[in-house]
Amino acid sequence: MKKLRGGSLGEMTVIMGPCVIEDPGMVYETAAEIKRQLSGLPIRLYFKASFDKANRSSIEGFRGPGLKQGLKILDTVRSKTGLPILTDFHTPDQADAVAECVDFLQVPAFLCRQTDMIEAAAKASIRFGRRLNIKKGQFLAPWDAKNIVEKIRSVESKLLSKAQLSKLDPEWFCITERGTSFGYNTLVVDMIAFQTIQRSGVSVIYDATHSIQTPGGGVGGKSTGGKRENLEVLARAAMAAGANGVFVECHPEPAKAKSDGPNAFYLDKVGPFVRQLLEIRSLVSGLPLLLPESHLGAEIGRSQNSKSSSRVKTRSDQKKEHLSL
Repeated sequence: MKKLRGGSLGEMTVIMGPCVIEDPGMVYETAAEIKRQLSGLPIRLYFKASFDKANRSSIEGFRGPGLKQGLKILDTVRSKTGLPILTDFHTPDQADAVAECVDFLQVPAFLCRQTDMIEAAAKASIRFGRRLNIKKGQFLAPWDAKNIVEKIRSVESKLLSKAQLSKLDPEWFCITERGTSFGYNTLVVDMIAFQTIQRSGVSVIYDATHSIQTPGGGVGGKSTGGKRENLEVLARAAMAAGANGVFVECHPEPAKAKSDGPNAFYLDKVGPFVRQLLEIRSLVSGLPLLLPESHLGAEIGRSQNSKSSSRVKTRSDQKKEHLSL
């Protein structure tokens, strides 16, 4: 493994797919194309799509097929492609149903402070041997993400023995940075957020899609706008700043996407894009830090990236390590 500021450079988590399930055929074709382009890369790849976009600007916004049909579609995609699946959920009572079906649960940004959601997500993820991603709300300071981590650790301590804790995937839980509100209809990305959140002992994913949103900035304020021209430069900067992975929504035809089209990456370019990010990550990992103060943050990046070099668990592995709680 390549050296990362005193540690080892593990496999990067990549979460990629359309914003929402538009129809079964489109979702499967997108997943198959993502797999084709990214095959063989040193990444932990997850296909993502939402069964319900509960947070819409307008009552007219497309939401998706719903929980039951959506999970059925995602299960079919996994069966056909072999890709592990990530999806989000919106109420605590959905957690178990989602965890039973997918490999990676996600709590939406606007719900990141809801204790019932966090606890339900953690309990379901642990019970079913899944990973958990919590989007940091755009209203939350990076240093306040520690409170999310404390809620997760509290669930761990209540449910698991030391022996069981030792069997968990070291990166089973991560937080995603997706920008911070800056005035009206605007987000900014603070590049110190990655090391700041990592100090809480958790890996941090960069959301290259929602960080370039202009919330409510679409025509007539009925949809979200976006600044796709900023997507690549911010994603590259995030890799240089120490992000442990990347979240990217993509679409075969972004202009026709039913949700978040202005922010979506072009499906036919995802392969070169991820290869560029891996090159930047590898390059930066080999550069020595010059300032003694810099090593405080480096300790965190070292710890999280060395953890990510652990064996990637398959769905079969997860079933074997299923914890009866």
